[in-house]
Amino acid sequence: MKKVISIVVPVYKCHESIALLTEKLTEVLKSIEVSYEIIYVYDGGEQQDWFEIKRMVEIYPNIVGIELSRNFGQHKAITAGLFYSKGEWVVVMDCDLQDNPQDIKRLYEKAIAEKVDIVFASRKFRNDTFFKRMFSKWFYKVLEYLSETKQDHTIGNFGIYSRRVIQEVLNMKDNIRILPLMVRWVGFKSLSIDVVHDLRTCGKTSYSLRKLIHLAMDIILSFSDKLLRIVVKTGLLISFASIIFTIFTLIRYFKGEIMQVGYASIIISIWFFCGLIIAILGMVGLYVGKTFEQSKNRPIFVVRSIIRNDEK
Repeated sequence: MKKVISIVVPVYKCHESIALLTEKLTEVLKSIEVSYEIIYVYDGGEQQDWFEIKRMVEIYPNIVGIELSRNFGQHKAITAGLFYSKGEWVVVMDCDLQDNPQDIKRLYEKAIAEKVDIVFASRKFRNDTFFKRMFSKWFYKVLEYLSETKQDHTIGNFGIYSRRVIQEVLNMKDNIRILPLMVRWVGFKSLSIDVVHDLRTCGKTSYSLRKLIHLAMDIILSFSDKLLRIVVKTGLLISFASIIFTIFTLIRYFKGEIMQVGYASIIISIWFFCGLIIAILGMVGLYVGKTFEQSKNRPIFVVRSIIRNDEK
């Protein structure tokens, strides 16, 4: 009996590439000689995205279209695709053809040959601007330090995962979903292969600087309490420094070196500590807010409709 591979593709404002992507995926998967399904998850972008997915379902066999009720975000859309996938192996990739469908065969063959559960696609060769590559590299270094999770700026969602890896990821009920981190957290043997990150065929990235910072904060708050520990250490350090400064000031006062306490230094101290207290309260508030959000136990995604080729 042939093994089944599921391809999960979140779709957001990228309808121009869906037809070409489907054609290339079908060609590659047929060459591997496995049973397969291609799952497109419409994440509430342009209506044309969903129209194109429905058109692909009508033309090609083994296509599944999942329509979410609204825009939930890339990683929650991926989670929806994983939930409805049936394959023994699952490939996650973007819809803009920056992830080359031809690499799926290499990922699958590597996983089978090396008997591992995860094979990541490492984007050693990226068709991005120098600024974007450098920003990405340092962004992930800072993120690795603050989140206390291993980060590799060359690895994204693109990769192949065994069914037991996917099942463990689905068992995680975290409201904040970051697939690469969740996959690393569950463990299992993994490898990576080098791939070329191709040019985008349509649209532009939906990850603005503001969204990247928001994503980074989600990762830090979800996977680490390091910010709180940094705040505690900072508080202790300031307290220690203030004690030393107080002793030093008293010594100078009794020596007659200080005749009058400076007004400016008092005001500066008040502003500094007020700012520090507000920052600490805000940071604690972020953690409390994320905990409150998780305690609501809301569904990670809501599906409006599912269409399959065999339901025509």
